[in-house]
Amino acid sequence: MVVVALLRGINVGPHHRIRMEPLRDVFESLGFRDVKTLLQSGNVLFRTTARDLGRLTGRIEDAFEKEFGFRAAVFLRGVVEMRDVVAANPFAQRAGLDPAKLAVSFLVSAAGPAAQARLAAITGIPEELRAFPRELYIYFPNGMARPALTAAMLDKALLKMPTTARNWNTVTKLLAIAEEMDAA
Repeated sequence: MVVVALLRGINVGPHHRIRMEPLRDVFESLGFRDVKTLLQSGNVLFRTTARDLGRLTGRIEDAFEKEFGFRAAVFLRGVVEMRDVVAANPFAQRAGLDPAKLAVSFLVSAAGPAAQARLAAITGIPEELRAFPRELYIYFPNGMARPALTAAMLDKALLKMPTTARNWNTVTKLLAIAEEMDAA
């Protein structure tokens, strides 16, 4: 099975800087095969025979912390799940949409009805938010540099549930690599 791992909070700003080669080494030390990274922001693809992604998450987080001295939340998605993320894009048919202004926030677990209601109650901002159980699609018409929709607003709505975001271009590149690996 090919798995996409998204690590939260590495190589963002001056903190928690790591090189991709040692990151790949951690994944290989866990017995994963064909380990690849994309960009310098904690995107790892690998092949495994394991099927329990929940157990894999804990193993990866523990090994990462042991190697780098801090814990990073890990979000795992299989190829089918990544296809579903791309297919579910609620902005896909919008003319003139700038993919560099679209982000997907991956949730560590499904947001329940109460969290979905709190997310829907976020109004009065230029950003457009579409909530799905395990992903949030956010369009930033004015760019991502200084959004009105802040991480604190999302944390409050999700009761501090861990999330990690990737821009649309990265999401589609991850899917393309995962599909290539899956076809091999």
